[in-house]
Amino acid sequence: MEYLERRVALVEERIEGVIDRVEPEELSDELAHVVLAGGKRVRPAVTILACEAFDGDPDDAVDFAAGIEFVHNASLVIDDIIDRSDVRRGTPSAWAEFGYGPAMITSDGLLGEAFALFSADERAMRTVAEAMVELGEGEATELAARPTTEAEYMELARRKTGALFRAAAELGAVAGGAEPAAIESFGEYAERVGVAFQMRDDVLDATADADDLGKPTGQDAEMDRPSVVQVTSLSPAEVDERAREQSELALAALEDANPPETEAIEYLRDLAEFVVVRER
Repeated sequence: MEYLERRVALVEERIEGVIDRVEPEELSDELAHVVLAGGKRVRPAVTILACEAFDGDPDDAVDFAAGIEFVHNASLVIDDIIDRSDVRRGTPSAWAEFGYGPAMITSDGLLGEAFALFSADERAMRTVAEAMVELGEGEATELAARPTTEAEYMELARRKTGALFRAAAELGAVAGGAEPAAIESFGEYAERVGVAFQMRDDVLDATADADDLGKPTGQDAEMDRPSVVQVTSLSPAEVDERAREQSELALAALEDANPPETEAIEYLRDLAEFVVVRER
């Protein structure tokens, strides 16, 4: 784990450095409240690992990794407003702590800082912009054109969660100098990991203890939100099996890139297997 912890520490240091320079101080404090409250840092870890998988230097990917975490957190701020969730990662959500207006400004601030980190590379800007289109369409679908079948749910999960995972991996592969075909394979790997992650998230919302999870549970049912549990008649065990299928497809996509055997690749394989058994 020390290997991965060192990489995540690089991202953490970059995130803290960006937030420290934000003005005014009130906005900096609000960004810190959201981003530094914890979180798994899965997406930035994928970015760094994807870069190293192609013999890239982690320092070349750290701005992209920090940026993708800012985008992710910006989306969580809005999710909590929509859901009226007053807890995130065991602490008050942004709107509960600061109010609706400051929370929305916090989300905007996070996106602004993210795109400042991507702005030096046209490919990075395009990759993240495409992911944000998918994310926005996924959020709108969840609210307005609710899925009613498993296939429609899977498309929602791809847009809402998978797209940002895809961007995280593609950004890392770009930073590592990968060829286009390999970038695409890594993107497919991460997208499927993201879908599996979302499916497991839906199961945890329906079955886990809120204290163990670090956020309220039962939100999908309370909000009548189209989780896989709400949309289908699948049991939690059957959903977990579907998530494992996505994990296996992710591993196959990773192998299609024909990467050299490195510690980074081993961790990416481990991630695909971990997301379907995680407990928080």
